[in-house]
Amino acid sequence: MQMKRLFGAGTNRENGSPGTELSPPWMLPDDAHNRELVANVHPPAWVNPTPTGRYNLVVLGAGTAGLVSAVGAASLGAKVAIVERQLLGGDCLNFGCVPSKGVLRAARAVYQMRHVQDFGIRATFEFDFAGAMERMRRLRATISHNDSARRLRSLGVDVYFGHAQFVGPDELEVDGRRLRFARAIIATGARAASLPVPGLEEAGYLTNETVFSLTKLPRRLVVIGAGPIGCELSQAFRRFGSEVTIVSLDPRLLPRADPDAAAILSEQFDREGIVTVLGAHLRKVEKRGSEKVVTAERDGGIVQVAADEILVAVGRQPNTDGLRLEAAGVVFDRTGIKVNDRLQTTNPKIYAAGDICSAYKFTHAADAMARIALQNALFFGRKKASALVIPWCTYTDPEVAHVGLTEDEARARGFDVTTLTVPLREVDRAILDGEDNGFARLHVERRSGRILGATMVAAHAGEMIGELSLALTAGLNISTLGQTIHPYPTQAEAWKKAADAYNRLRLTPRVRAFFEWFLSWRR
Repeated sequence: MQMKRLFGAGTNRENGSPGTELSPPWMLPDDAHNRELVANVHPPAWVNPTPTGRYNLVVLGAGTAGLVSAVGAASLGAKVAIVERQLLGGDCLNFGCVPSKGVLRAARAVYQMRHVQDFGIRATFEFDFAGAMERMRRLRATISHNDSARRLRSLGVDVYFGHAQFVGPDELEVDGRRLRFARAIIATGARAASLPVPGLEEAGYLTNETVFSLTKLPRRLVVIGAGPIGCELSQAFRRFGSEVTIVSLDPRLLPRADPDAAAILSEQFDREGIVTVLGAHLRKVEKRGSEKVVTAERDGGIVQVAADEILVAVGRQPNTDGLRLEAAGVVFDRTGIKVNDRLQTTNPKIYAAGDICSAYKFTHAADAMARIALQNALFFGRKKASALVIPWCTYTDPEVAHVGLTEDEARARGFDVTTLTVPLREVDRAILDGEDNGFARLHVERRSGRILGATMVAAHAGEMIGELSLALTAGLNISTLGQTIHPYPTQAEAWKKAADAYNRLRLTPRVRAFFEWFLSWRR
C-alpha cells in the first residue's frame, strides 16, 4: 500500500474565490462513517468567513492544542480565528489516539476470546477484521462531532480552511484573505517521520495516517520501529491474526521506558508470537512480485523478512513546512519551533503549543500546553511549561505508564532515592482478574518520603497512573499515599502497598528495639 493520499484535491466554489485549491479531504474507505467524519471536520461546502478588523487571537492548526486554545479564548470573549488546512481534530481524532484505541480494544477482545477457557468458559467465535475497522470508523465519526466546524462556529470561533502563511510579524494569509492578530498560537502539530531507506518509497508503506484505512488484514506485517506506536499496533495486528515482525535499530522495545517494564512487554510479545529483530540497521526494501522484502543487518549478519505490508513507526517530525515562519520572525529547526518556558516564540506576539514545539508528543500534553500558551498570550501570564507534570502511557497489553522522574534521572539531580516495587502477583485483584503480569514502582526521596516518579505495568496502567500524577502535581508525600483508603479489591491497591513498604523500611533495627522496649513496659 503506497503512502496513498488521504486528501483529494478539489476546488471550493462557494467561498468567493473560484479556483482556490483548498484540498477538501476524503478518507478511505469511502463509506458513510468517513463521509460523516469529513462533513464534521472539513465540510466540502464550507465558506470561509471574511475577516473584519484585528483578531485577539489567531490559531494555526486545529488539533488538540489548537482547539483548546481557540475554544478557550472564545469562551472568554475574545475575537478568535482558527486555520486548518486538512482536518479539524488533527492527528489525535483522525489518525492517532481515537482510531488506534478503537482498534486496540477490538484486538484485546479477540485475545480475551481466545483465552476464555482460563475462566472456565468454552466458546468458539469468528473474527471479522473489516467489521472491527468499520466499528472504529463509526465511533470516530461519532466523536468527531465534538471537533466539528459547526460546533466551533457556534462557540464564536471563525473557522478557516486552507493553507496559512505568515506575511508579517502580526499578519498571515489564508485563501487570499489577510488575518491580522494581536496574538497568535502555532499548533500545527507533527506528522509521521519518514526513513531514507533505499527501495522503501518504491515498495510502499503504511504510517499511522494510512494504516487505519485498511479493510483487509495483511497476512504478514513488518513494523519498523519499537516505540509506543510500533508496539501497540504490532500487538493489535498479531492478535487479529497477522504474522508480525518488528525491526528496529533500538536494542529493546520501548527504549525510553523502565527496562523492567520493557522486559515484561518483550516476554508478552514472545508468548503471542511477535518476532522482534532489534538492534538492526535497515539496509534496503525490495518489491518482489506481490511481497515486500525488508533487509537489515544485525551483529554482522543479514536478516531478511518478507511481508505483505510495511508499517513505519519511527517517530514524528514537526509541521513547519510552508508557514513562512521567517516572515514572522519565528525561529525553528528540524525539531520544531523554538519557545521559551512560557511557550513564547522569538516573536513576542506569537506562541506555540503541542507537538510543534514539545518533546512530549501526547494529546494530554498538547492540551495542557495550550492552556498555558492561552493564559500567557492573552493575560500577560507567567505560567511555565516546565512546571507541568506530564504522565504518559503506552497502550499495549499490559499497558506501560509513567510519570515524573526515573531512578537514574532522580539520582542525576542529586536525590537520595529509594525505589519501591510491588509485583502485581502480590495484589489480590490482579490475581483474581488474571492480570498479574506487571508491577507498581515508586521512586521516593529516602528521608522525606517525597514522591519523585512512578511506573506502572498493568492491564489498566493508564487509568491508575493518574493517582500518582495528582500526588506529584500537589507535591504529596508517600505517607499521604499510604493513608489513602482504596476500595478492596482493586489493582490500585498496589500504590498503598508500596507506601506500606516504605514505612517498613523506616523501621530500622534501632527503632524496632525501641518499640519492643516501650511495648514491654506497657504490658
